[in-house]
Amino acid sequence: MRKVKVALIGVGDISGIYLKNITHTFKEIELVGLCDLIPEKAQKGLAYIEKAIEEGAKVTKPVIYKDMYEAFNDPQVEVILNLTRPYEHYGVTKEALLHGKHVYSEKPLAVDMDEADELVSLAEEKGLLLGGAPDTFMGAGIQTARAIIDKGILGDIVGGTCAMICHGHETWHPDPEFYYKRGGGPMMDMGPYYVTALVQLLGEAKGVMGMTKKTFPTRLITSAPHRGELVDVDVDTHLTGCIEFTNGAIVQICTTFDVYGGQTRFEVYGTKGSMVVPDPNCFGGPVLLYLPEDQAATPAVDPALIKGNNRPDFYRTFKEFPIMFDYAENSRALGLADMCKALVTGRDHRANYKQQHHVLEILTSFTKSCEEKCYIELKTKYERSAAMEHNPIHGILD
Repeated sequence: MRKVKVALIGVGDISGIYLKNITHTFKEIELVGLCDLIPEKAQKGLAYIEKAIEEGAKVTKPVIYKDMYEAFNDPQVEVILNLTRPYEHYGVTKEALLHGKHVYSEKPLAVDMDEADELVSLAEEKGLLLGGAPDTFMGAGIQTARAIIDKGILGDIVGGTCAMICHGHETWHPDPEFYYKRGGGPMMDMGPYYVTALVQLLGEAKGVMGMTKKTFPTRLITSAPHRGELVDVDVDTHLTGCIEFTNGAIVQICTTFDVYGGQTRFEVYGTKGSMVVPDPNCFGGPVLLYLPEDQAATPAVDPALIKGNNRPDFYRTFKEFPIMFDYAENSRALGLADMCKALVTGRDHRANYKQQHHVLEILTSFTKSCEEKCYIELKTKYERSAAMEHNPIHGILD
């Protein structure tokens, strides 16, 4: 079994789950090196792997690169795993591509379409693989939801509703400032999970209309180690609008860092039934269905007339659908493993740049629509990548 050699750039907060899964789950990746602008972070990542090796993990001890260029110039490195902050994705990915390395990056591909267009052109010119997160759509939950749609259980898709509602990350994240700077905000941070899942479920989008705003000019950090510091907000933090898909479906979406009382919501409506899609920030379920026979069995009562604590659970009549695929646990690096397998076999990889490019255009079109006060017709084209296939060995891709 050939292992693809990977170097990790940016050993920040998200790197922990990548290191865990590369070390313990995905068997076709070999992490050969780490690099971070803050050397202590790279040392912390190395210490995790050294401890895993002491406990019996059959992995190679990686080196620590003094800078990213040392990684790019390492002839054994095939793929760069770019886990830097969003506004740094473009610069790191571009340099990696220029040095002839394939790149898998955290979301988003870049912070605007000019940067993304340049990265796509460069990867195509050099014949290099380019792609990245989110890879949650490859997990058991979204793949099961996709199978339900593809089998026609919901009929033709009419539309959907997505919502990611919270009051920002400054109450828990150790370094939340970048969420309010260029490349940040709820649509660029959490929107990729929802929109990537949507295009995997419904296919190509054709246009966007949006309205956006910035409610609070500053944010007070209450989490350590920056507790008490104020952050100037440079981006819109409440974004809402509609996405029109080529198949005729219309989906409304809201992402916000301005609202108290966190919740997520993801529903898809068809001519033969409705489905509650799992939180696309996660890999697992549950998937809930509501079909005509379920409606027939429901008492004919107007929910708006039910008062007080007797208000119904609107999902109580939905039925849970069995999960049909692997990777229901937190499987970040699944997309990286899939890219590495594609590099070896020559097949397409699922979390590819065409998907990231299309999703980024959707994400950035909400603010563009609001600024220009018009419907934004999308320029990027998109075809869904292959559905996941079953493999009897967890951690080895098809």
